[in-house]
Amino acid sequence: MSTLYETRATVVGGREGHVRSEDGLLDVQLAMPKALGGKENGTNPEQLFAAGYAACFQSAMGFVARQQKIALSGSQVTGVVGLLPIEVGFKLEVALEVETEGLSQADAEALVATAHKVCPYSNATRGNIDVAITVKAK
Repeated sequence: MSTLYETRATVVGGREGHVRSEDGLLDVQLAMPKALGGKENGTNPEQLFAAGYAACFQSAMGFVARQQKIALSGSQVTGVVGLLPIEVGFKLEVALEVETEGLSQADAEALVATAHKVCPYSNATRGNIDVAITVKAK
């Protein structure tokens, strides 16, 4: 199996450093969140993960809708990422809040369930991070 896409992002300075992708399109200052004692003058890894998962999941929904010829007229995905302490270290918790347009609640839930099987982030986190998904059809 060949890789479809690969990218690189380099961080210098950890949570209070700087991250830049190899093409320069991502080039941001990182900062510790206020809740963790920081000044919040930049983004943080949890925000980046929430954004990446939400974007990828919404794309997976579109992929499934096209494959199954489902008339999805619109959608919105909000990623919620929490950082929790554990006995040794920390862990993440994730929630995806999905809103769809043009589908019944049952059809929206079926689409989201299939997207959860297709999404690379869902596949990467499965068995490692609990992911709670809520679906609201409009």
